[in-house]
Amino acid sequence: MAVIRYLKRHDNAYLRAGLIITLGLLLLVLLNRLFAGDVNAMDASSKNLGISLAHPMGTDKFGRDIFGRVMYGTRVSLMIAAGTVAIGVISGIVIGAFAGYFGGILDTVISRIVDALFAFPSILLALVFVSLLGTGTWQLVLSLGIAFIPSFARIVRAEYLRASARDYVASARLQGASHLRVMFVHILPNVKSVLLSSIMIGFNNAVLAEAGLSFLGIGTKPPFDSLGQMLNDARGQILLRPLLVLGPGITIILLVLGFSLIGEGLRKEV
Repeated sequence: MAVIRYLKRHDNAYLRAGLIITLGLLLLVLLNRLFAGDVNAMDASSKNLGISLAHPMGTDKFGRDIFGRVMYGTRVSLMIAAGTVAIGVISGIVIGAFAGYFGGILDTVISRIVDALFAFPSILLALVFVSLLGTGTWQLVLSLGIAFIPSFARIVRAEYLRASARDYVASARLQGASHLRVMFVHILPNVKSVLLSSIMIGFNNAVLAEAGLSFLGIGTKPPFDSLGQMLNDARGQILLRPLLVLGPGITIILLVLGFSLIGEGLRKEV
């Protein structure tokens, strides 16, 4: 209800469209979670069925409902993206806040390290960490999260550099507020608008990075099949059973589109 009231007060087509797409997918995932049962259960009598009311996308060679598996894969992909962004944002806020607030030699050292890491694509950094940590769902979340830290740290550092010169920061210092209180109570709330749109972009990148790594076979492992893992499993049947590929592929596109529109809408609200 709060979302509906917000949209009524703000005429933001990007935000409205993004929320409709994203919340629609989340609703389907929730309904599938509540009513679909075990989506990995095999049924020899239902192999390779076509589209029907019972199976909107048909079934695979093991008799599993494709639509149910796509919704399950969406849930896994969103959980991985959320974990990735959480690690990147929390670590990036701490690192960027200290660098931007204190400046000096600390800022120089942190900035050089972040710039060196930022010179490499996030997915390439993630590949390095996956090779060190191994494959699996939680290893993938940790690897992607670490790889996303530099981008969030740069954004937060830049905002803290600007905010540190503001009058309200000087006033808080004169009132005896500690450095940590100034950083995370006074400054952080004032950079949340920029941070929110960056988080949506981070979700996009996390969904795509997870899909790419899982498609290459170095991401999630059964039974925790993500959308990328489903694409990897179905690539040998793309001509015989296109829905095995189209289902997770279109869902990835909708997820990215929804988060992109939300991010653009939030940026216009700033």
